[in-house]
Amino acid sequence: MSREKILEAIKKNKPAPKELPEVIGFASTYTNLTITFAESIRKAGGELITVQDMTSIPARIRQALPGMQRIADLVNESPDTYRHLLNDPASLEVVVLKGRLAVAENGAIWLHESDCVNRVYPFITQHLVLIVEQHTLVGNMHEAYVIMGNMMNSYGVFIAGPSKTADIEQSLVIGAHGARSLLVFLVGPGV
Repeated sequence: MSREKILEAIKKNKPAPKELPEVIGFASTYTNLTITFAESIRKAGGELITVQDMTSIPARIRQALPGMQRIADLVNESPDTYRHLLNDPASLEVVVLKGRLAVAENGAIWLHESDCVNRVYPFITQHLVLIVEQHTLVGNMHEAYVIMGNMMNSYGVFIAGPSKTADIEQSLVIGAHGARSLLVFLVGPGV
């Protein structure tokens, strides 16, 4: 059968369009998103540090991750500052990125492609540091997807905790396929 005949048969047998079902919202019932988010980060194997503003973050990173030499802070500095490190991503010890939003129920942080500079950085570094502003916290994934809306027109990823895997013998390995640790800074007044 020729290509044209196949396409014509498909057009003739195309079902009538149907309206999409109504989207049911699932509003979260968490009374304190910050506390819920902190607990979710801890359960996922990460660490949360709350700060009032961004100024103390570089010093707090060095305090939390002592001895790290190859740190690429892609939030507070231009990527050009780290060009020598970014050209050899496998050498990165610490990468600092900013998340667009965070989900309290599971500790997931949304990174948009433009925030990563390169898609590989959150996964190839030994230690990942994510900065999230308190006002971007939402209760659950349903609320996150409503906010994300048009942000999903290109690559993005939710990250929750350091990389983990467990085999059939139930041996947990941290950092097997990505960062060995996750440090999250929650920035906002009154946190």
